Amino acid sequence: MKSRVFFTPIKDADDIEAVNAGLKTLLAKSGLPAVAEPGAKVVVKLHFGEDGTDAFVRPAHVRIVCDALAARGAFPFLSDANTLYRGKRLNCEDHLAVAMDHGFTREAVGVDVFIPDDTRDQNVVDVQIDRQFIKTASICRCYTDADAIMTVTHFKGHGLTGFGGSLKNLGMGCATRRGKLAQHCDVTPSFYEDKCIGCGECEKVCPVNAIHMEDDRSVLDRNKCIGCANCIAACPSGALMVDFKAGDDLQKKMVEYTYAVLKNKKGKAAYLNFALRINKECDCWRYGNQRIAPDVGLFASLDPVAIDKASLDLVNNACGKEIFKEFHPDQNPYLQIEYAEKIGLGTTDYELITV
Repeated sequence: MKSRVFFTPIKDADDIEAVNAGLKTLLAKSGLPAVAEPGAKVVVKLHFGEDGTDAFVRPAHVRIVCDALAARGAFPFLSDANTLYRGKRLNCEDHLAVAMDHGFTREAVGVDVFIPDDTRDQNVVDVQIDRQFIKTASICRCYTDADAIMTVTHFKGHGLTGFGGSLKNLGMGCATRRGKLAQHCDVTPSFYEDKCIGCGECEKVCPVNAIHMEDDRSVLDRNKCIGCANCIAACPSGALMVDFKAGDDLQKKMVEYTYAVLKNKKGKAAYLNFALRINKECDCWRYGNQRIAPDVGLFASLDPVAIDKASLDLVNNACGKEIFKEFHPDQNPYLQIEYAEKIGLGTTDYELITV
């Protein structure tokens, strides 16, 4: 059975009023806000953009989504999890500051922003899924505990996964740093001794005593390391880092994490893709993130596989070629979609409804 994907074409992302008008129509015609019942707590999952970039869905558009949910008597809030890489979104305080700087204030969006602190056990939940790569997924609790979830995704390219859509927004975006580390590499961080300044901050935050000081330098015991990534956040000199690895396994792990996030959200999850200002790299990328495609439009669906497939198809059609494959030739942009379909997250067979 085909999944319905609603689509509103947009030719100029800089026309905020036109985008908002199209978004209102899209939400009304698709019925996406109905995933939230009156009184429901709804997490609106998005990416606030890294410091120094404008590659994110505009707060004015997010306000429309939040207002539509609130009109049903629901209680939405915005959220994203902290990053694994060393940027301005590595900890809650700086991450929230970036969100505010980018305009995601309560005055602008009408709701609060919550950045979960995954160094606190009460903010983390282990979800058992027993898939091929991930047996137990480490997820920020606010995403699993919410009554419903709405993704607001900036559809763009990505150096490790080909493109980033709703599947990535959930799978990578809702994971704790421990979960992100499990997806990107073989759990343990890499230690660069020449960068260690002997401050001991990593030792203080390690919950399993896998780090100790020796001759004014940190020593990491990989056999004890559980991959929580607390040391990466604490290290001021970049001595503890992640060797990010691309490849098919990363995409499959990411999709399995999406499976974990959605495990208790049947009928309670909805997806919006903004195929506007389509960049070569992720919204985390701050350096020369070039536009690689024209503005295409807005997509809405109750199926995360179908919406990503439709978005990918229409962006490629607008470019007249496989644009993400051209810019990221080492990645198969269809792999995440095909694997998500295989494990039951949705279908690639969709009906496109233009509104």
